[in-house]
This record gives sequence, C-alpha cells and structure tokens, in this order.
Amino acid sequence: MRATFGLGRIAGVRVGVHWSVLLIFAIIAFGLAEGRLPAVYPGHPWVAYWAVGLLAAVVFLASLLAHELAHAVLARRNGIDVDDIVLWLLGGVARIKTEAPNPAAELRIAGIGPLVSLALGGLFTLVAWLLKVASAPGLVVEAVAWLAGINILLAIFNAIPAAPLDGGRLLRAFLWWRTGDRLRATTGATAAGRVFGWFLVVLGLLLFLRGVVFSGLWLVLIGWFLVGVATAEGRQAQLRGVLAGVPVRHAMTPDPVTAAGDLTVADFLAGPSYRYRHSAFPVVDARGTPAGLVTLDAARRVPEALRDTVSMRKIMLPLSQVTVVGPDDPLADLLPRMEPGAEHRVLVVDRDRLVGIVSASDISRTVTWLMTTRAETPGRRRR
Repeated sequence: MRATFGLGRIAGVRVGVHWSVLLIFAIIAFGLAEGRLPAVYPGHPWVAYWAVGLLAAVVFLASLLAHELAHAVLARRNGIDVDDIVLWLLGGVARIKTEAPNPAAELRIAGIGPLVSLALGGLFTLVAWLLKVASAPGLVVEAVAWLAGINILLAIFNAIPAAPLDGGRLLRAFLWWRTGDRLRATTGATAAGRVFGWFLVVLGLLLFLRGVVFSGLWLVLIGWFLVGVATAEGRQAQLRGVLAGVPVRHAMTPDPVTAAGDLTVADFLAGPSYRYRHSAFPVVDARGTPAGLVTLDAARRVPEALRDTVSMRKIMLPLSQVTVVGPDDPLADLLPRMEPGAEHRVLVVDRDRLVGIVSASDISRTVTWLMTTRAETPGRRRR
C-alpha cells in the first residue's frame, strides 16, 4: 500500500495517506452529520451538524494514526526499522522492514496498538463526562462520546486473534513461543485470519439479504480484505521459509547498467544500453556512488522539447525513496518490502558502492530454483 500524498514525519517515521481515506472520512462525516447527531439532538442548523461531524472525522483519523505510530515507535525500540505509516480505507498500516527478533518483541509490538486505542477510548469517555457535567453543547458531547465508543470498538476488533489484525500478531507470538517455529506460527495465525474473514463475508451477505444493506456490504468488504491479506501473508511466510538463510547476493543482478546523474534524458533514451535492456536503472554521481533510480517510463514522460536539457538527476527517485539493502542481508527480510513495478527495484549497496539490483522477478526465479533443487533429492533425481 503506497501513500498518495505524504504528511511528513512524526517521531521520525514517514507518514502518508492513501486516497481511499477520503472515502472513510466522507462516510464518517456524513453518518454523523446526517444521521446520528440530528437523531439525538434535533433542531440545530445543518452547518452545526456538519462542522461537528467533520471535526469528529478528523479526530478519528488522528486516533488511527496514534494507533499505528505506537506500533512503529515500539518496533524501532526493538531494533526493527519502519518504512512508513499509510492511512487508508480500512484503517492504517505500519510497514516494517524486518520481522520481530523473538516472540516477546512480537507480543509487545502487536499489543501496543489495541492498548493505545483502548486508552484513547477511556480518555474520550472521561472528556465526554466532563463536558456533560460542565453543560457543554450536546452536539459536542455526543461527538466525543462517539469517538470514545469507536476507539473502544477498534481496540476490541483489532484484538481478535486473526491475521492481519493485531490479535493475529498476538496469536502468532503465542504460537511462536509454544512451538519455537515462526513459520508454523505464521501459518496458524493466517489460517485464523482466513476463517474470520470468511465469517464476516457470510455474515455481511446475510445482513444484506435481510435488508441491512450498508452494514452488510461493509462487513463483506472488511471480510474480503482480511481473507486477501491473510492469504498473502501465508504465502509470504512460505516464501520466507524457502528463502531462509539465503543472502541477497544470490538473487541480485550483479553490476547493473547505471546512468550518470548529469546524463540528459535525450541521451538516455537514445543509448542502446538503456533502450533495450531494462526498465529501470540506478543513477550514480560522478564518483559512482548511487544517488537514486530512474525508469524508462519516467524518462519518456518528459516532453521532447525538454529532453536535451533535463538530466537524470531531475527525474530520478532519490535514494531516500528507494529500498537499499546490503549483499549479505537476508533475502527473506526483503520480501515484505518488494512491490511490483520498475520504480520499486531494490538497490544492493556495499560500502557506498553499487554492486547489484533486485526485482520481484529475481526473487521469483530464486524461489523456483530453490524449490526445484530441494525437490530433486539424490534418490529422486532424474538420470
């Protein structure tokens, strides 16, 4: 899940928002302004309902951000690097670069999110009570009470032991501790996630058939999402098992073709080394140090009239936005960070020297080779 636009950094973690957040924001604001608030406190101007509804929606998204920030901050304290946090349609996701080192760390990182949501629910409950005692406007009290309830529900829902929910991470930590096998623990947690997801899909369809259209469709959407993500996590866990102990250098394309930072787009597109071989190229400075990544599509989007004056440096993805690993890093730890598309190539750097590049297809070929090699045991090898 990539952010549509960024919000900057909070506590050292890059925070972004996916466009789908606008949908959940609109649903919350509309539901409060046109539904709950007028039903409980009728007779107010529509402007008042919408002002309170919009403000409550903003605070709710801030609550989601606090939930994900808690995961990210605690992950970093446990020695795990965090790529970023992205808020989207069904909440938020903190993308970490590596797995937790042990079950205890997994337990702490997974458990902090629901605890933060529960604490926020308690805080909003207290604020709602204080506002009511102080005879504050009813619309404000109701909005704060709604924020209390939704955060408590968020904590309870996320604590359900089914991946990819936080409860699924807690279940994985427990199974990991009991069995000592992280792969088996992940398989168990993702299986629970698929079961729970299908349960929500069936429940949503039943509600839809009974005439509860919106709630039914919403449950179907959430359930379908859980099934998809849990299935993807299960497959990724199997791949991690296959790639266990394999370093990045065994999958990378060594000594990739590079483009100089001061090379013009015109020369880049005219050069046969660039036009016919690959779809993305590392960009290096005058000393050969990697500076970023450029794709053929990005170069072709430059208007022809400007190609003689625009350089690679101006159209490249800067190194800060490119995934960079070392040649001896575990290839399995790279899996969660890989995404399809030329712009998501991974650069392999050893002491500021570019030594290779990795694509999703490189990993697929490595997995296929490993599975084929392991399947052809000496007793079964063809002659």
